[in-house]
Amino acid sequence: MTIEPLISAVRDAVGKGTDWHDTAHYVAEELRRHLPFPDMLTTEQRAQGSHLLHVEPDGTFSMVAIVWRPGQETRIHDHVTWCVFGVLQGVEHEDLFTLAEDGSSLVEAGVNANLTREVSGFAPPGDIHRLRNTSEETTISLHIYGTDLSRIGSSVRRYYDLPVTT
Repeated sequence: MTIEPLISAVRDAVGKGTDWHDTAHYVAEELRRHLPFPDMLTTEQRAQGSHLLHVEPDGTFSMVAIVWRPGQETRIHDHVTWCVFGVLQGVEHEDLFTLAEDGSSLVEAGVNANLTREVSGFAPPGDIHRLRNTSEETTISLHIYGTDLSRIGSSVRRYYDLPVTT
């Protein structure tokens, strides 16, 4: 399966030149329309890891497939730009946080269980989260970031090692 129709649709959505929140919304609409299936990855890719699938030549967006093994999770973090993601297989859990007014801790703000074929997105600020696979099955998701990941290396702006309160 090719992701060329998705790449073209995301290119058009990003090309509208709107702010990050609207761009994330337009890209999410296109990802819903063109969300690929796990077989877009090779058998070897579906086994593990993060796979950079596309970087737009002008650096406006990148696509990454992430294979989440059971129990795997990210550190709590925020992003340098907007992000949209769709779940190709399994369930990707997302824990949401806000920064306490005094900056000394994180406050739990919610939990999303993003199911197979669901799409979500966000734009900074207010994008502090952690992603994880809490199931016994492998989860695969496709993430689209509004930057050239081959140039900057990561979409993460900052990691948070603060206490979490409810």
